[in-house]
Amino acid sequence: QLVESGGGSVKAGGSLRLSCVLSVYNYCKNDMGWYRQASGKEREAVAAIWTGGGPPYYADSSKGRFTLTLDNAKRTAFLQMDTLKPEDSAMYFCAAVPTRARFDEFWALKPSSYLYWGQGTQVTVS
Repeated sequence: QLVESGGGSVKAGGSLRLSCVLSVYNYCKNDMGWYRQASGKEREAVAAIWTGGGPPYYADSSKGRFTLTLDNAKRTAFLQMDTLKPEDSAMYFCAAVPTRARFDEFWALKPSSYLYWGQGTQVTVS
């Protein structure tokens, strides 16, 4: 079970911090990712990471502005979003899949790679 929180409304240039509690089997061997879907658009990758270690991957749209971190003790993933733009407005989802090893970037940033999805949290930037 994945549960996101932290969404809300913010003005352009502002910040939000999203959280995703990962209640998954064998937590330390999961790839997890943050995705977003704006109304009328396809779901797109934001960032991804392997819970077993290693740096996160970022989609081009989030590089330099968003930061994905893990609190392994709390089994929680955080997405710090800074310098938000109106085009960042979307429903944000976290996703996870059990894996033996870290995905390479192509698969980590592909929605079809993931098995479990949260219910989403809305982010609106005006």
